[in-house]
Amino acid sequence: MEKQKGNKIKLGIFVSIGLTLFIVAIYLIGEKQQLFSKTFLISGIFKDISGLQVGNNVRFSGINVGIVDNIEMIADTAVRVDMVIDEDTRKFMKKDAKAIIGSDGLMGNKIITITPGTLGSEEIQHNATIATILPISIDDIMLNLKITSNNAADITDDLAVIMYNVRMGRGTIGKFLMDSAFAESIDQTLSNIRQGAGGFKQNMDAASHSVLLRGFLKKKDKEAAKKKAEIIKSEKEKKKQ
Repeated sequence: MEKQKGNKIKLGIFVSIGLTLFIVAIYLIGEKQQLFSKTFLISGIFKDISGLQVGNNVRFSGINVGIVDNIEMIADTAVRVDMVIDEDTRKFMKKDAKAIIGSDGLMGNKIITITPGTLGSEEIQHNATIATILPISIDDIMLNLKITSNNAADITDDLAVIMYNVRMGRGTIGKFLMDSAFAESIDQTLSNIRQGAGGFKQNMDAASHSVLLRGFLKKKDKEAAKKKAEIIKSEKEKKKQ
């Protein structure tokens, strides 16, 4: 008798725990699906929903405020997404708010992110249709990365060819760096230029000391000094006027 009574107590405890867990699960699911809070409905028209599904989160200012309630294709390039949003956030969400589809993390589920809109605008209304922003596709990102990778590979190949030609002494740079005879020729040319410049300077110095040219150079100096004095005098007269 006592054994049967103990089994009944255990069974009652087991049923009570199971019922409690069931109620908690129902509450959590209902809370996530906005079943026990006051909500309002808004919609957005997207050209591509990028794998968005019913039940995915709707995020506003980084906070989950609703879920995707329904997805319906209304044209070949238009998909309407209905969203159920918590009523408490409606006062912060303006009528010019916009929706964009993103990812919850790098490889997470798709979500809809809603921007607040312009400060001072009217708050969004129930059953309103908000503007949408075309999301960036992962396929587009991967395509751009592939193009960039291919370009980098082409540049690397070209640089490898150039460096090989330089090492082999081909081209002007290759000859300059690797061909000793070419480098010596350039060095000799520069040396000749320096010697020529030195000889020209010596000739000019000798000419300045020449008896025949001394008078000519003095005459040029006097003319230059005279012109300078006339310019100074002209400037002084202008200042007096």
